[in-house]
Amino acid sequence: MKSYKDLEVYLLAFQYAVEVHELTLKLPKYELYEQGSQLRRSSKSIKDNIVEGYGRRSYKQDFIKFLVYAHASLLECLSQLEMIQKLYPELETQVLIEKYDMLGAKLYSFKKYVEQHWKV
Repeated sequence: MKSYKDLEVYLLAFQYAVEVHELTLKLPKYELYEQGSQLRRSSKSIKDNIVEGYGRRSYKQDFIKFLVYAHASLLECLSQLEMIQKLYPELETQVLIEKYDMLGAKLYSFKKYVEQHWKV
């Protein structure tokens, strides 16, 4: 692995952050800076924490810490998507919710791999 761009969890997190960004632009104007902004920030935080953790991969515990942060941001993102789903069912957030559920499982598995097998 030569780059964080080789990590499947990063690639998925990046792709989903773009999808979230596009979704939030469909929200009513008054939500763009409330619910929309919060959702965009949490979705982008997932990929950013993966990248920052990878940048500190020489320090295994730092890498793990940032993967935990990424997972926490993912849970926040899911919570925001569920709220939007409830308030604006016409936006069809279910597919994104399922994608983030899958990413959460992959991120958890990757964190376990780093904990058990990562060599500095």
